[in-house]
Amino acid sequence: AGADAGKIESERSDALFAHCFTCGQNVLAAKRIAEGLAKHGIATLRFDFTGIGASEGEFANTTFSSNIGDLVLAADHLRKIRQAPSILIGHSLGGAAILAATSMIPEAKCVATVAAPSDPSHVTHWFKDQIPDIREKGELEVSLAGRPFRIKREFLDDIAEHKLTETVSKLHKPLLIFHSPTDDTVGINNATHLFVAAKHPKSFISLPGADHLLSQKRDAVYVADMIAAWATRYLDATAPAEAASANPPAGVVVVSETGASKLQNVIAAGRHRVIGDEPLDVGGMDSGPGPYDFLLGALGACTSMTMRLYAERKSIPLTRTTVTLKHSRIHAQDCEECETKEGMISKIDRTIAMEGNLDAEQRKKLMEIADKCPVHRTLTSEIKIVTQAES
Repeated sequence: AGADAGKIESERSDALFAHCFTCGQNVLAAKRIAEGLAKHGIATLRFDFTGIGASEGEFANTTFSSNIGDLVLAADHLRKIRQAPSILIGHSLGGAAILAATSMIPEAKCVATVAAPSDPSHVTHWFKDQIPDIREKGELEVSLAGRPFRIKREFLDDIAEHKLTETVSKLHKPLLIFHSPTDDTVGINNATHLFVAAKHPKSFISLPGADHLLSQKRDAVYVADMIAAWATRYLDATAPAEAASANPPAGVVVVSETGASKLQNVIAAGRHRVIGDEPLDVGGMDSGPGPYDFLLGALGACTSMTMRLYAERKSIPLTRTTVTLKHSRIHAQDCEECETKEGMISKIDRTIAMEGNLDAEQRKKLMEIADKCPVHRTLTSEIKIVTQAES
């Protein structure tokens, strides 16, 4: 996606930097902030989004979602060659993208944005007069910062779907917001919206006199110094989960405490990372699904996948399946068909909604198939769990 076109400063990989819209990794703000962080012992990977600078691909084929995907792949690149990034930093639209990508980079300890819009679609104001033509023709070349770029209708549609303030309200990471009150590209009100939406710990640092691109070197150096000082509290408080830094082999899942809270864990499956946690009222940070949520998710996903494969094989016009599940504990005596007759047992309520032009027989068959998904069979059969201490 662009991670291979990046540059790593210093000796260790701690930060991932997302550049501004159409800027590239070598824009002065990105370069100077990375150099400033390196002086504090914080290494930074900065890279070009797809279709920008040294990265392959066509800019016209990119969307806000593809930028998020590029960031996740860049983090994965760091995870493979060194360690996952502890600090996420984004400038302008890169700041919006880094906020949207944070939940997919669970090892990150804190997030900083510089001149970030609170609504990703803010970038469209640079070519707002041409939006009708883009929608009508499907694609149009526009001039941005004096350079030609092709914008597609898909870009407009995708960026309109992202509700960043909702994402920020569920960030569950320390957030530092930099913004200039005289930024005439992305107004200071954007910082206000982000700050109000975010939960504590959150911080704001004003950049009086700075322009949107941090053209003055002193502004970029100041940002780097402040990020380094601010991040120290969070980096020192949480040691990296070493067991989850390497990709486990296929079929193996590794779960490690993050140290960020009493109950938070990072779950590693192949190259994928997911945070597991518990709600606030039981001592967690509510930063991720709980163990039973994952259990229900596994059953629901397996149910949907099994039904989809069967429908495809039998040419059944199933267009969409939605599985809703709930776990509870009931008295065994209340379950007539259960073998256990004393104490409490687990009960999972599963409701399946099927969309498509299906007749009664097809619906009946699909419901029968749902009970044959592998996870369902595992949960309803005898399970042997072997536990041993690592030598």
